[in-house]
Amino acid sequence: MEINELTPAERRVWRAFATGEAVDFGTGNDEDPADGVRWGPERTLRAAVLRALLLNGPEEPGEIAALKVDGARITGVLDLRYGTTDHAVRLSHCHFEEVPQLYGARLRQLNLSDSVLPGLSAATVRVEGVLRLTDCRFLGPVRLGGAHIAGALFADRGAFEAAGAEEPALQLNQVTIGDDLWAPGLRAHGQVRLTGASVSGAVNFRDAEFDHPSGNALDAQNLTVGSDVRATCLTARGRVDFRGSRIPGCLDLLHARLSGPGGTALRASSSVIGELWLRGGDRVDGALNLRRSHIELLTLEPTMLPGEVYVSELTYTALTPHVPAERRLPMLERDGDGYVPYAYEQLSAAYRRVGDDHAARLVLLAKQRRLRSTRAWYGRVWGYVQDATVGYGFHPLRAAVWLLSLLAVGSLAYALHHPRPLKASEAPHFNPVFYTLDLLLPVISFGQEDAFAPSGWYQYLAYALIITGWILATTVVTGVTRTVSRQ
Repeated sequence: MEINELTPAERRVWRAFATGEAVDFGTGNDEDPADGVRWGPERTLRAAVLRALLLNGPEEPGEIAALKVDGARITGVLDLRYGTTDHAVRLSHCHFEEVPQLYGARLRQLNLSDSVLPGLSAATVRVEGVLRLTDCRFLGPVRLGGAHIAGALFADRGAFEAAGAEEPALQLNQVTIGDDLWAPGLRAHGQVRLTGASVSGAVNFRDAEFDHPSGNALDAQNLTVGSDVRATCLTARGRVDFRGSRIPGCLDLLHARLSGPGGTALRASSSVIGELWLRGGDRVDGALNLRRSHIELLTLEPTMLPGEVYVSELTYTALTPHVPAERRLPMLERDGDGYVPYAYEQLSAAYRRVGDDHAARLVLLAKQRRLRSTRAWYGRVWGYVQDATVGYGFHPLRAAVWLLSLLAVGSLAYALHHPRPLKASEAPHFNPVFYTLDLLLPVISFGQEDAFAPSGWYQYLAYALIITGWILATTVVTGVTRTVSRQ
């Protein structure tokens, strides 16, 4: 392309390119690039001219060539598909009339900050430095699937829309980022896809908004990060999906507002997470799925729990904040998989690790009561007996109260009406207290039961005391065995 074929605006950019000088077409009046369609020829550049500069532009010895343009209207398609350029590219505060085509391109660095674009097609692009989309507004899909970015990807305060499109608004599936994915304040109307992405540093979605109520608002399945996912104050209308992700640091959802009505609001199943923080926000609107995940520190505020959870095979080392067991048990009762014994064992173990044995026992007692509801009628009856007598072994003092009460009743009854001796000449002196103990205790014998025979309703009282004594003894032995096995 000859310089005499260029417009005055294009000649300014052409001459500045060789030395890397910035060309600013802006007026300095805080103008909006969305109005760039009305910008005149004095600040209009053809995409073909920019392409020619990047692929075969002039260079000067001792200078570093670069394309740096601010406040321009770019017409036509910037087509760099499969192209390679060794020059940094900064097209900030610009208005693009067509979607840039960067599929398979190799770039030194790309900065589109503050620009307005109808979309971006840059799948499998390779950027040797930083890709900056700060404050960008995209009116169509941004395709970055399979991209390799050696530095960081900045999309802070970026706006991504895909109204009416059948594909995600922001596609970062299988992307590889050598540093951070930095996107606080990001706004997406349409799905954000991060499936299979690998981020060596951290992911920052603080104050971000994801809006895709009909499906996954944030699809981050099989995401691998080097440290944390920071999503404090995140707002999501649609499912947030971290299934199969590997996050060695913290998945921070403090003060988050998650909404997936009629479906799942947050899924982090089959994941390995250092710390999951779900606290301080509104009640989750939709199901919470943490099946088969391993979490070192689970910070889960009971007031944020939805009406349906899935915690089957979830393992965690510590659970915070420390609240009474009565506030944690509803989580297990709401499990969509029904009765999950392992979930009760996990919660009990978490309480034991912090020394709260009372709460641990309450959880295991709740487990037995939940198990009782799954059994046949005769199993439920036996369960009610164990619960009422000794609380499934977790309240052994109840047995002593029952025994003392029955001992008092029996002693009073037989003191008022002595049973007749079987052999008057051989019978010991009758003692109503020890006679009642002989009936109640199935193993110990004081020689009273075999020497006397009650009659009438006193005989039926003796039968009742014998049966009750066996039941109490059995439940006490069961409780002691369970306690010893837990130790």
